[in-house]
Amino acid sequence: MNDRIALIGLSLLLAACGARDRNDGADAQVRSLGTVEVTARLVEVPEGAVFHRDLYDYATILKYEVVAVHRGAVAAGATIFVGHYDPWKPRAEAADKRVQGIGGTVRRFRAGDLHRMALETPMDDVFMGGIVDKYFGKREGPAYWAVWTNEAN
Repeated sequence: MNDRIALIGLSLLLAACGARDRNDGADAQVRSLGTVEVTARLVEVPEGAVFHRDLYDYATILKYEVVAVHRGAVAAGATIFVGHYDPWKPRAEAADKRVQGIGGTVRRFRAGDLHRMALETPMDDVFMGGIVDKYFGKREGPAYWAVWTNEAN
């Protein structure tokens, strides 16, 4: 009987670990906010694009490669550029009096990470403020505004 209980406990533990490993980043917010929803890999975080300034709120543009399109008109495999507000803050803490309705589970931005995002485009229609764009003059297409950004794997 003890072996059976141990086996059941081990099975539940392995199932829980496996479920965590298969996180697709989907939740009610990412599925309903914005007009575009993608899963994309963060290609790079350019030097100087993310910095902490308590008295200065800004958005920074980051480069992504689209892995899957869940809603909207974006091609899988496309390179997109996404603006994140106050990127030095965890997404769950990014909203403030100036920019509301944003969030997510991403705690920090690291090249290679996979994110499921609800986006708006063009970014200029949604955000009027300081923008750090290390790709200015080097990119084509619109900048997307990150409404909700979740970790995925």
